[in-house]
Amino acid sequence: MALPQDVSPLNPELMDTLLRTDNEEWIPQENDPERAFMKVLFTGSESGVWVCKFRWLKGYAAPQHKHLSSSHTFILSGKLQVRDGTLNAGDYVYEPDGMLHGKTTALEDTEYLFVCNGPVIFYDDDKFTGYINWETLQQARDAFYAKKQAAE
Repeated sequence: MALPQDVSPLNPELMDTLLRTDNEEWIPQENDPERAFMKVLFTGSESGVWVCKFRWLKGYAAPQHKHLSSSHTFILSGKLQVRDGTLNAGDYVYEPDGMLHGKTTALEDTEYLFVCNGPVIFYDDDKFTGYINWETLQQARDAFYAKKQAAE
């Protein structure tokens, strides 16, 4: 049966994006390159959305931060201490825009999928210390692979 309207894409170049994450390397995170790593899975310049798979070794603590957009977290393995609760493998968390965190600590070696709809800012007791967004993640990924390629 024919559809009552044409549903073909307006942009004939549209296609899915497939990233085989097993082929991606773990990129050390700048604030603790010995215990915190990431795989940048997607950065969306048009929307600000970014997706990462994080691996934090036991004892790593992400600094206090504020979400400037909503986010989704799915714990693949391990345990994280977040605020006054513990996230275990299989747990999912939605965090709304404006969510504040003290430090987030890996209680075990932990891997999790993180989908964020915009930036996250970091601060200490006195000042703003940095931020992460789609752009900083894309820059980190590009720099990592450029350095690796230059070394080969």
